[in-house]
Amino acid sequence: MTTVILGFQVASAGLLILFILLHAGRGGGLSDMFGGGMSGAGGSTIVERNLDRITIGTAIVFMIATVLLHFRIRPGA
Repeated sequence: MTTVILGFQVASAGLLILFILLHAGRGGGLSDMFGGGMSGAGGSTIVERNLDRITIGTAIVFMIATVLLHFRIRPGA
């Protein structure tokens, strides 16, 4: 079971790094790469809003895997 949790943690960590790097910096980002003309309400593009949601979901999976792994390794803590 610990191996499965560790696999989820490693996979989510790698995806989290990738998704964070895809976010826009000071200019550009994913929206410019895919033709950022699809501007929705609030100024952010649909692609960036979906990327935000995916990044948050991946971060939640990473946090849950971290907590589960902690209690798996240290059962009394």
